[in-house]
Amino acid sequence: MPKQNFRLPAGRVEYLDIDSAALRINVLGDPARRSVAVYLPKGYDQSAEDYPLLVDIVGFTGSGLGHIGWKAFAESVPQRIDRLAEEGKMGDVIVALPDCFTSLGGNQYINSSAMGNWADFLTREMIPALENKFRLKPGRQHRAIFGKSSGGYGAMIHGMLYADTWGAIACHSGDMDFDLCYRGDMAGTLMQLARYENGVATFMEKIQSGRKVAGSDMHLLMNLAMAATYDPDPEQPYGVRLPVTDTTCEIIEERWANWLAWDPVRMIERTDVQENLRSLQGLYIDCGSSDQYKLVFGARQLVRRLEALNIVHQYEEFADNHSSVDYRMDVSLPFLYEMIS
Repeated sequence: MPKQNFRLPAGRVEYLDIDSAALRINVLGDPARRSVAVYLPKGYDQSAEDYPLLVDIVGFTGSGLGHIGWKAFAESVPQRIDRLAEEGKMGDVIVALPDCFTSLGGNQYINSSAMGNWADFLTREMIPALENKFRLKPGRQHRAIFGKSSGGYGAMIHGMLYADTWGAIACHSGDMDFDLCYRGDMAGTLMQLARYENGVATFMEKIQSGRKVAGSDMHLLMNLAMAATYDPDPEQPYGVRLPVTDTTCEIIEERWANWLAWDPVRMIERTDVQENLRSLQGLYIDCGSSDQYKLVFGARQLVRRLEALNIVHQYEEFADNHSSVDYRMDVSLPFLYEMIS
């Protein structure tokens, strides 16, 4: 059992509220005003120093706000940052932990006509707002974004498409190879939705009126969120349309192609993506060898292409699955700090 960290964070947390134009139009009815928790290191108020920035984007069902709280036999992100600094593995940083939760249970951190323009929120709104309020070292070379699972996917996509904003990224167990990690779920998704008279609309009424969300319902919710992210239809309830036929679960090729256009193992073939990844100061990827969502196979595919393309990166495969692997930040955070400090 891991040793409990009983120490309070040495720094302090402030909250920055952003009225977002990028999120104002979303069919979920989610608020466009969002909070960002900002962890300021010890001594911030007494110094005139500027600091590098780390941005923590979290996995499905999570929020950055959840990463600042106490955990049993684990550490909050502020506690971990403090400990790594005390151990001499990294220096002082400012960490932004945005609340990007949605009514569909999570976020992939890309622009969606159903979910909202989350990439624009992070890059065009949140970064300037942080720079306006806090003493940050200027420029992409002093910024990094990291996350696990959906957050790992988001970090990878931001490295692939928004390298003008980020100097380094870390992707822990990120979603990739959609044929493996998503396509096999479609039959189960259809069977679950068939229990509800009006499909998605009735299911979401159940979710929003209930006292708790069952595990099987959460998995269905995740698949609906992916549909509203990768191939949204704002005219449908919650922007959701599935990439399969309703009765026979046959792939609708043009819809599935919209999903695959967002798959990192396919995006890596784009010239602009390759150029963006080459421009990064640091590219870190890891995945558990027993990942229950089969994401390790996508990670291996992506890394094989990075090697063939001579794109500098660091890849680590570790003996664990997808769950409770925040300890991997002990590797990625010092790496990111070295890249952007």
